[in-house]
Amino acid sequence: MANFYQGNVSSQVRSAQDSAAGPAIRSLTLSDLRQALQEGWDDFQAVPSHALFLCIIYPVLGLVLARAVLGYSVLPLMFPLAAGFALLGPLAAVPLYELSRRRERGEEVSVWDAIELVRSPSFGAMLALGAMLLAWFVTWVATAQAIYVAAFGYAGVTGISDFVTRVLTTPQGWWLIVVGCGVGFLFALVALCLSVVAFPLILDRHTSAGEGMVTSLRVTAHNPVPVAAWGLIVAALLALGTLPAFLGLAVVIPLLGHATWHLYRKAVEIDPDARPLPPRPHVRKPAADFPANLFPWRRRGNP
Repeated sequence: MANFYQGNVSSQVRSAQDSAAGPAIRSLTLSDLRQALQEGWDDFQAVPSHALFLCIIYPVLGLVLARAVLGYSVLPLMFPLAAGFALLGPLAAVPLYELSRRRERGEEVSVWDAIELVRSPSFGAMLALGAMLLAWFVTWVATAQAIYVAAFGYAGVTGISDFVTRVLTTPQGWWLIVVGCGVGFLFALVALCLSVVAFPLILDRHTSAGEGMVTSLRVTAHNPVPVAAWGLIVAALLALGTLPAFLGLAVVIPLLGHATWHLYRKAVEIDPDARPLPPRPHVRKPAADFPANLFPWRRRGNP
């Protein structure tokens, strides 16, 4: 009896320690990535989520293309803008995580179920993390503009052919390609490490934005090669999705969104019988503490 009691107590202590340290991280393999994509494809076929993204993608693309036609000054930023939208992909895919979560539970699923996210206890945390990714996207666009100015100055281009000639046939253009792609890779790497499983975890367990990012960093540190391979898969599929005329994005974005949910399930060990973490009570915080408010673990243990 004493041994049973001691074993029970030690089990509870280990459980408490695991909870304090965050969820357990599993080891990923390349076959897990392939399986996640297959399961994401199954979700995509079961739920016509591409219709939702058609309503979002094409108005945005229309505005960008209209601006490109009306003024050539935006041409140098066309590629950084298109590439930078990948930084916002995890945020845009949040409705898809909800659809995959419901389907995984055997519930009836429709596109309109994604609207229920606004009632989720984790909606505020997802908005906070989304705001951080948006700020990161704006920083990337500003950085890309600064790199272009460093290469060619403030002189505008007279047309598409002039811009292409500058970039592909001059030493400044070659420098722009090398430096721009290198800096863009670093921006994408940071975004991937911080958000690879953050949004699905926040949605599933009602954690904070900070806890979601920390867990993503732990997944990346534990599985550097699979996470790097996942980033390459995402980049390659997004590039393919731009053809023809961005039509492929209506398939690629939902596929990657559903697959990311299944990748989260494979990377983070969650007790299937455990209830989601209760939402934290709302505490009014001074604006001067931002962005420290996004990292609540720094205040743990303080009186």
